[in-house]
This record gives sequence, C-alpha cells and structure tokens, in this order.
Amino acid sequence: MFELLSLNKTIDFLRHARVISAISVMLMIASVVSLATRGINWGLDFTGGTVVEIVYQQPKDTAELRRAVEAQGIDGVIVQHFGAATDLLIRVPPKAGKGNEMVVRIEEAARSLESGAVIKRVEFVGPQVGKELAEQGGLAVLTAIICILAYVAFRFEWRLALGAVAALVHDVVVTLGVFSAFYLEFDLTVLAAVLAVVGYSLNDTIVVFDRVRENFRKMRKGSPEHVVNTSVTQTMSRTIITTGTTLFVVIALFIQGGSMIHGFATAMLLGIGFGTFSSIYVASYASIKLGLTREHMMPVVIEKEGADQESLLP
Repeated sequence: MFELLSLNKTIDFLRHARVISAISVMLMIASVVSLATRGINWGLDFTGGTVVEIVYQQPKDTAELRRAVEAQGIDGVIVQHFGAATDLLIRVPPKAGKGNEMVVRIEEAARSLESGAVIKRVEFVGPQVGKELAEQGGLAVLTAIICILAYVAFRFEWRLALGAVAALVHDVVVTLGVFSAFYLEFDLTVLAAVLAVVGYSLNDTIVVFDRVRENFRKMRKGSPEHVVNTSVTQTMSRTIITTGTTLFVVIALFIQGGSMIHGFATAMLLGIGFGTFSSIYVASYASIKLGLTREHMMPVVIEKEGADQESLLP
C-alpha cells in the first residue's frame, strides 16, 4: 500500500487530549445553546413556501429587487443571486401568500427593474410536506446513530461503541451549531451532507479502532494511551490521503458549485474537519476514560468439553 508518510516514531496525540476534549465540550455546549435560542434557518423544503427564479439581461442588485417586491405588498422575502449576477432567486415564506396572484406581483416587481426580465421557474412546497421532511430527516439521523452503536458494540467492544457514538453526536451537533450560529439555510442538501458526515466520521473511527484492537493484542507492554497513539500514528498516512482527496473535491464544490449546493459543501467541510479529529480526541479518548484495557480487547478462549481430562491422559 502507498504511504504518504513513513513515521518511525510514535506521535503522542493524546498529550493534549484533555484540553482539546474540553474545547470540544465547550463547542457542543455553545452549539446546543445556539440551537435552543436561535434555532435553525429551515429552508423551504421544511417550512414550505414559494421559490421564484428570475433571469435578467443585465446584472441586478439583490437589495434593489427586494425593495421592488416589498413595494408590491409581499413581506419577508429573501433575494439572492443564483449562480450568475443576472440570475436571482426569490424565496417567499408561506405567510406571505401563494398562488398565481402573488407570482404575478413578483413578475411586475421584477419587470419594474428591467422589462426583459423572465421568470424561469416557480416552485411551491406545502408546510405539511415540510414538517414531514423535518421529522423524517431527524429520525434518519437518530436511526443511523442507534444502528452504529449496535454495530460497533458487536464488532468491537461497548466502550469503543460509546466512544464512536460520542464522536458522531459531537460532529452532528457542532455542524448544526455552526449553521445555527451563522443562520445558514438548512435544506435537504444539507441534511444529506449531515448523513454523509455520519458515515464519513464512522469510517474514520472504525479504521482507528480496528488498528487499536490489533495493537492491543500484539503489544504486550504499554498503557492504553500508548496503544492509541501508536494506532493513530500508523493510520495517519491513510487519514491524510483520504481526508485530502475528499477535501479537494468538497472545496471545489464550495467555490465553484453554485448556491444550490453551497450549503451541502459547507456542511461537508465542517463535518470532515470535525470528524477527522473527533476520531482521536473524542472517540478514542472517551473509550480510554470509560476504562478500556487490553483485557477487553483479547479474544475469548472457549475451552472444549473434556479438554481437562484429555490433558491427564498419558
């Protein structure tokens, strides 16, 4: 296998684990407080409402179009560029109304700035559909975490399972906290990114845990901290390659992908960043604090029936 780094010396990753873990706890507390006070800026996929895309021949300012729409008696609209400066997106909350009459007023407002304005598309999402999407999305994340807890507990050890779930919860909560703190729009693409982050973070954690189990069985001496440091050092080359290639694609999407997947790319960037270090400073460190030792990772020896009698035979 190709190795980007060839490390002959074990890096003491857990030297500052207590400080970094404290920072992680503070980030989670801040995220929970932000979610409780500010909430999430739900997109129209969840809240319902109307989306109108307008294409101009000349670049237009979003504030100018917003004032023109509000002059038509439509309040609470959000106007943003949609890719090019000539393509604008108007988001209308459900309380502002719906139907052809509202679309006609938006068209009049748009053409008051330029007669050649064209309405490219109109989409409406009902609030009941949005509520069901929010509930199903939350259940999807919760189900994924429960299944992961059961799998890791069966595949490895329950202390590692709790550590893995703690890392997943950390990644999801902090990512949602950033979206809440900066009031970034949360739509279905962001929900897909959150689920992808759960899988990405779990994969990174499982790779580390697999090496931890192997080293616990091979290394007869050394503390659990030393075994974890050795395991993380040995998987560092793989982590850098995997994270680097993934970030290369996600950064390209973030810069050039356009506003439709900007939220998806943002959530992926946050999740990959938090997920990489949470595999060390949340999952592994939490497992050690739960009392993980070499004895817990050793395979159970099952004695055959009558083995003690066979040993007494000449």
